[in-house]
Amino acid sequence: MSERQKDRPWLMRTYAGHSTAEASNELYRRNLAKGQTGLSVAFDLPTQTGYDSDHILARGEVGRVGVPIAHLGDMRRLFQDIPLEQMNTSMTINATAMWLLALYQVVAEEQGADITKLQGTTQNDIVKEYLSRGTHVFPPGPSLRLTTDMIAYTVSHIPKWNPINICSYHLQEAGATPVQEIAYAMSTAIAVLDAVRDSGQVPQERMGDVVGRISFFVNAGVRFVEEMCKMRAFGRIWDKVTRERYGIENPKHRRFRYGVQVNSLGLTEAQPENNVQRIVLEMLAVTLSKDARARAVQLPAWNEALGLPRPWDQQWSLRIQQVLAYESDLLEYEDIFEGSKVIEAKVGELVESALAEIDRIQEMGGAMAAVESGYLKSQLVSSHAERRGRIESGQEKIIGVNAFEGTEPNPLTADLDTAIQTVDPEVEARVIASLQQWRDNRYQPPFNHPRPCKALERLKEAARGTGNLMEATLECARAGATTGEWAGALREVFGEFRAPTGVSSAPVAVPVEEGSTLALVRRKVDLTAKDLDVGKLRFLVGKPGLDGHSNGAEQIAVRARDAGFEVVYQGIRLTPEQIVDAALAEDVHAVGLSILSGSHTQLVPDVLERLRVAGATDIPVIAGGIIPNGDAEQLRAAGVAAVFTPKDFDITGIIGRIVDEIRKANKLDPLEVPA
Repeated sequence: MSERQKDRPWLMRTYAGHSTAEASNELYRRNLAKGQTGLSVAFDLPTQTGYDSDHILARGEVGRVGVPIAHLGDMRRLFQDIPLEQMNTSMTINATAMWLLALYQVVAEEQGADITKLQGTTQNDIVKEYLSRGTHVFPPGPSLRLTTDMIAYTVSHIPKWNPINICSYHLQEAGATPVQEIAYAMSTAIAVLDAVRDSGQVPQERMGDVVGRISFFVNAGVRFVEEMCKMRAFGRIWDKVTRERYGIENPKHRRFRYGVQVNSLGLTEAQPENNVQRIVLEMLAVTLSKDARARAVQLPAWNEALGLPRPWDQQWSLRIQQVLAYESDLLEYEDIFEGSKVIEAKVGELVESALAEIDRIQEMGGAMAAVESGYLKSQLVSSHAERRGRIESGQEKIIGVNAFEGTEPNPLTADLDTAIQTVDPEVEARVIASLQQWRDNRYQPPFNHPRPCKALERLKEAARGTGNLMEATLECARAGATTGEWAGALREVFGEFRAPTGVSSAPVAVPVEEGSTLALVRRKVDLTAKDLDVGKLRFLVGKPGLDGHSNGAEQIAVRARDAGFEVVYQGIRLTPEQIVDAALAEDVHAVGLSILSGSHTQLVPDVLERLRVAGATDIPVIAGGIIPNGDAEQLRAAGVAAVFTPKDFDITGIIGRIVDEIRKANKLDPLEVPA
């Protein structure tokens, strides 16, 4: 072993939270006992989008992809017996980040913590929500103001907190190339730093403190050499931007600080054991190079494409990190890529292309303008469509999916129902009952909160003005207000925002050459339209509930359009009622529902029932998403025509199946056109 001191390992986290604050608290304490060195809180979709658990849109979503936090009592319970002053807590929260940070601060104060010592991160990157993750609430202007106010507040009051974690992770999940991932994340950082500088809340001499607390959250895919070069390029560009644009002299402030979760999009449902080596390779991309090493790493579990990982699966992912950090010699060396011509050339190429794209976005008026115009979204949808095309053609190989598909029986998934964790369907009712109890009792002992209406009025008043919103938000937290009440007050003042879908402007991804599969499907679409005596077949793609992962829905919508369908796609966050109303108003021939959050068991049957009541039983309903086998059988028994999951990567084939289901529903003979 070399004489030099080993480097300290990165922070090791597991992204966790589900069901209730009590269950999540138990999970956190168990994970910390296993050697995890930081907490990473997953909130459920109602909490992320500013709704209480009993809101109509929250149905089926409560406690599924994270923990429901509706008020101060929930936050107290979440961190019970966990001393926040000694903890480093990452909270993956964006539109409602200010509210969750306020609840966290108040709980820390109640524990007797010195809030200047609190360490952690609020993700708080709204741009990627408009582009890829879909948990935005307010329009870009007010959203940027909330972010700016949080940054200004934390620099003065919670100086060790990272108030924003600019997140290119979901951009890669939505199809971004390494160049796009760097360029769009940097453009977001520029928009945020410009807003802080121009707000007048932080004097110029303290801008170094602001820049020094900006962190990033990136994605590492399986092309680990390119991904490692991407991280070096990120660091180089950040150093240049902070020095030249903001005049930051202190190299410590200019250090590119990032955490990472490796790519979940690349995890496969087919031969899921292969996900373990994918995760290891992706982790190497962000740990091998000392000069571009992540500050914090969280790894997904091998079975995420199947459903919710169990505690044992999460432990396996933590052990992968621990073996690398504690058993290997990685942390004993300086940067092992220093002086490599190959690496230097690749980094240089990424830097040059990313800077050119950053300039293009600045010419458009910056990241916010490029969101509002739909430019960024359509670029991502196009990149994603191109990648899907490469996978379907076999040009890009995915082991177990489109290459080496033969497999021995898998003992890990022999019993699929026990290979993942399921959320008890009774949880939602319990959470709602507890919320109603809180609303009824918050003014009484032992809580004795002041009535929240005054605090909420003060928040609205502050929102109509120009002052910092953090103090008014803290007042709402102390008054026992709920997540839905806080967000509802701001919705009244700021309004809501529906982001561009990027579908209409996406180019054709798969060529329609004579004899190609897409050409054959187009022919099926045309013949079926003729048989039904309509100009075009119409297909509604719907995203019921709060799941904002729209990538799959967008790719289906684009391919259906390219196959000759007229596509109705209104974006995310719709109730079953709105989807059925649209299906009837547009007189569609099929409805496709995409859900990745686990709420399919409630929302899909609701759509079926509403179509039945409306007498539209001839409209086949297709479901797609992360749907375990047992659930898929239940959906088919309830009347769903077909169920597609991540293993069904052939999008053109899916469109062909949808045409078959339209023919079957309309009692037409099957077509003898192969597809």
